[in-house]
Amino acid sequence: MHPSLLAAALAALTVVHAAVPVPGTTGALGPAEIVQGNPASVTYNAILPNKNTTTIRGYVAGTSASNGTGVVFNINLFGFPSADLGPFIYHIHDQPVPADGNCTGTKAHLDPYIRGETPPCDNKDPANCQVGDLSGKHGNITSSPFQTTYLDLYLSTVQGPASFFGNRSIVIHSNNATRLTCANFTLIAGNSTITGGTAPVPTSSQSAYKGGAATKFVSIGAVLAGLVAFVL
Repeated sequence: MHPSLLAAALAALTVVHAAVPVPGTTGALGPAEIVQGNPASVTYNAILPNKNTTTIRGYVAGTSASNGTGVVFNINLFGFPSADLGPFIYHIHDQPVPADGNCTGTKAHLDPYIRGETPPCDNKDPANCQVGDLSGKHGNITSSPFQTTYLDLYLSTVQGPASFFGNRSIVIHSNNATRLTCANFTLIAGNSTITGGTAPVPTSSQSAYKGGAATKFVSIGAVLAGLVAFVL
């Protein structure tokens, strides 16, 4: 190899300081932590509105687990349009539905650990999914009607923690992420102001985050091999 090309390769190595960051799937603030201490019998329910712009109806209800760890969700949805638009996906979004009913106003998914939407959630590793990505963690909507019940360990029914979902919204999407309908969660049972939830309160912006935040590293040898191969 020409000496000048070798020098260029070595200079490039100096710039990367022995490691090249590779995007990961863990949030900037780490994986989501399991929520404990949810007060008994607290239930929030989001009932989809009767609108002439969509045929989708039903509700998404979340109740504190009996042992206080996580939230049990009960999903009952029906009236989905053509299966060509599915599988349908659904998430808890950071903001409530505004008064005009525009689902765009719900902003991004609930993502207090700043994990981002890409790459897609791996349901075998729910702690490293967005907290609000219910379908990513528990499965897409693949039938109409659609009914399911599951425990989510990373959401809170206690006001205060960033994992609290009671002041937020549920949004139903087509398979291309178009927002089809949405509804706000409202308290229908229990007291969510009880102190004692042990969910962490990440210090973060709740805005949309593009891309993973964790960092993995590639060895110097791998970088050098790639640079040498490039200049040969």
